[in-house]
Amino acid sequence: MRKIQVIGIGAGDPEQLTLQAVRALRGTDVFFILDKGEVKSDLVQLRRDILDAHVEQGTYRLVEARDPERDRDAGGSAYSPAVGDWRSARADIYARLIAGELGEDESGAFLVWGDPALYDSTIGILEEILERGAVRFTYDVVPGISSVSALVARHRTGLNRVARPVQITTGRRLAEGFPEGVDDVVVMLDAQQTFRKYADQDIDIYWGAYIGTPDEILASGPIAEAAPRIERLRAEARERKGWIMDTYLLRRHPGE
Repeated sequence: MRKIQVIGIGAGDPEQLTLQAVRALRGTDVFFILDKGEVKSDLVQLRRDILDAHVEQGTYRLVEARDPERDRDAGGSAYSPAVGDWRSARADIYARLIAGELGEDESGAFLVWGDPALYDSTIGILEEILERGAVRFTYDVVPGISSVSALVARHRTGLNRVARPVQITTGRRLAEGFPEGVDDVVVMLDAQQTFRKYADQDIDIYWGAYIGTPDEILASGPIAEAAPRIERLRAEARERKGWIMDTYLLRRHPGE
């Protein structure tokens, strides 16, 4: 029976891998990596750097495939179907790789940024492949340090305050309104910089981009003061690299 490992590799720093993740890496025969194109080629290189740091060369094979394009213009009611189509396209590629590149008695792995349980599609895609029944395998999940954990650690703060909840959401959801009953909100996948909507409120922001990598950028402060600086840093970084991955924590002061 083929075996698949879904390995959380942290936010980008090779030193943030857990001992469990390193052990899983060293027990893998084939690593599957999806190439997102030349603009994001450094994401592939970061994975290679992690393997070079923790796994002896010559003990594994590296198999790359092109990641399917997702319709990023789909909005409203079309958003979920567009994501579903993209996930199914990925499932086609994953199934082909597993069936064609992994022997019956071998172990393969997908290296997932941050933690596989947090806003990542890999587990769901593997379940879809198993439901199709075209290729059989077992799989395990190795947790990783998420960009959320890395963000608050770099800012030397916590996710929540005493006896208070914290919510993790997306920029798309934040645009609909600040969550009720929650004063600490972590926002991911926000290409529209939705935090600007709350610049007139008494809220602090803790922002970070490329967290855990040599390109890491951090900014924090009252949102009214920090927002223009974050917009500038974000624009400069995107112009320089062609892409950006950022996360932020919004902390509303009591009484808002």
